[in-house]
Amino acid sequence: MSAAPRGRSRRTAGCIAAALAVLAATGSGAAPAAAEPGLREVMFVGNNWDGTADVVESRGDFAPIGRIDVIPDKEERLREIYLNPVKLAFFLGIRESAGEGHDQFVDDMYSTPDGTAVVVSRPSFADVVSLDLATGKINWRFPVSGFRSDHMAVSPDGERVAVSASTSNTVHVLDIRTGRELGSFKGGDKPHENVFSRDGKLLWNMAIGEVNTALDAPWLDFTKGDRHLTVVDAATYRTVRTIDMRERLDAFGRKDLSDAVRPVAFTPDEKNLYFQVSFFNGLVEYDVAGDRVTRVKTLPKNPATSEDRTTWVNDSRHHGLSMSPGGDKLCVAGTMDDYATVVDRATLQEGPLVPASKPYWATVSGDGKSCVISESGADRITAIDFATGRKVASVPVGDHPQRVRLGHVTADWRR
Repeated sequence: MSAAPRGRSRRTAGCIAAALAVLAATGSGAAPAAAEPGLREVMFVGNNWDGTADVVESRGDFAPIGRIDVIPDKEERLREIYLNPVKLAFFLGIRESAGEGHDQFVDDMYSTPDGTAVVVSRPSFADVVSLDLATGKINWRFPVSGFRSDHMAVSPDGERVAVSASTSNTVHVLDIRTGRELGSFKGGDKPHENVFSRDGKLLWNMAIGEVNTALDAPWLDFTKGDRHLTVVDAATYRTVRTIDMRERLDAFGRKDLSDAVRPVAFTPDEKNLYFQVSFFNGLVEYDVAGDRVTRVKTLPKNPATSEDRTTWVNDSRHHGLSMSPGGDKLCVAGTMDDYATVVDRATLQEGPLVPASKPYWATVSGDGKSCVISESGADRITAIDFATGRKVASVPVGDHPQRVRLGHVTADWRR
C-alpha cells in the first residue's frame, strides 16, 4: 500500500473527501471532481446484518473493489454483552425490533481525511470504531451512551464525526482521527439523522421517536414521544433552534402526517429542506428561513404493500432521499412499496417507478449523474440516472445493505 499524501496535498485531499461525504449525507449532490493524487474516490456500502462494508467504484459500473470486516472484535464484544444482563437485554431487543430478527453490525460509515481508515457506527455493539484500511485492525473504539449507536455525519473539514446514541437521546461529536469526544448534546426521543451545514457552523439532528412498538395506529401517536429537530452551534454544541414539525404540518393542513422526520435533503443553497416522515409514502418541503411547510408530495402506493402499519419496518414506509447536484431532482427510496423514483423538484412530479427490493437509502454517485439506492431486500445497490429516471447499473453486495456513503481510500487499496 502506498503512503498517504503529506502536508498541504494531504489536507486538501481530506477536505475534498469530507466535502463529498457531507454532500452524500445531506442528499445535496456530489461534485464531479476527481480524487487528489494518492487517493481514490469510492463508495462504501454498509451491510448491516453480516457486519461488512463493500467498497465499490463511485461511478460508472460501480464495480466492486474490496470488502471490509467491520466487526473483527465480534467475540470480545459478545462476551462483554453476554456477561452483562442489562446489555444483553438491549442487544436481544435490538435484534428482535430494529434488526428484524438480525443483529445490527453496521449502520453508518465515513472515511478519514487521509483515506487510511473508515469510521463505523455499530448499533448492536453500541459503539463507533475506526478501522485501519490497510490492516483491518481497530484504531480506536468509542462506546456511546446508552445501548445503541445510529446515523452519523461528518463535518465539512472532515475532522469531526457526529453519531446518534438513540437510547440516551444524545448526539456525540468525536475527533475522527482519535475518537476523542469533542462535545455532545441532547436531542428529542431517539435521535436519528445528523446533517452538518455546508459551512460547518450548524449541526442538525432529527429525532424519530419510538419506532419499535406495535402502537402504530394514528390515535396512538402520542406514545411515540418527542420528535423535534434540534439545531446546534457546531462549535459549542449549544442548541440554537428547536423545530417542532407537528406545529408546521398542522398549520399546512396535514394533521394526518407523522412529525417523525426521517432522511432529509437540503437544496444546494440550504433554503429548503425536503424530508420523509414515518408511515408516509411521499415527502415534505420545508422553507428553512420562513419556518413553514410549503408543499407535500404523495407518491404512488404499491398495491401489494400491506396497509397494516405494524408490518412496516421501523415505522418507515419510505426511507431514503437524495438530491441531484444542481438541486433540480430528488431521488426517493420507496422502502415498503418496493420502488425508487426520481422526482422533479419544480413540479414534484415523479418519474418512472424503478422496481427495487426494500430500498433503504439513497445517495449520489461521485460524478453526480446517478442516484444510488441500497436494495436491502435483494443485497445489491442500484444506480438510477437523474436525467432519465431509468436504472443504469446494479451490483451485488453483502447481507442487508443500508447506508451508502462516498469516501476515499489510498490509490492502490484493495482487499
